[in-house]
Amino acid sequence: MNKSELAENVATECDMTKAQALEAVNAVFSTIEKTLGGGGEVRVPGFGSFTVAHRAAGMARNPRTGEMVKRPASKRPKFKAGKSFKDCVNC
Repeated sequence: MNKSELAENVATECDMTKAQALEAVNAVFSTIEKTLGGGGEVRVPGFGSFTVAHRAAGMARNPRTGEMVKRPASKRPKFKAGKSFKDCVNC
């Protein structure tokens, strides 16, 4: 399912136009991005939580040459599924 299909399903479930549903879906994703970008986290009970994982700097091997290179520290978005969501997927 892509974003437009998701918006179409939201429109059907919430009795709204596809344009309104797409705007709502975009707003949810934008809010999650802004919150994680600011270092926060988003928790949706029963669904899961979005957090920022910090990866320390270190050494990595270049797979082409085999030489060791420095890997800079970075941040990664992380999602942990909630129990209800996991149970639903495993039905």
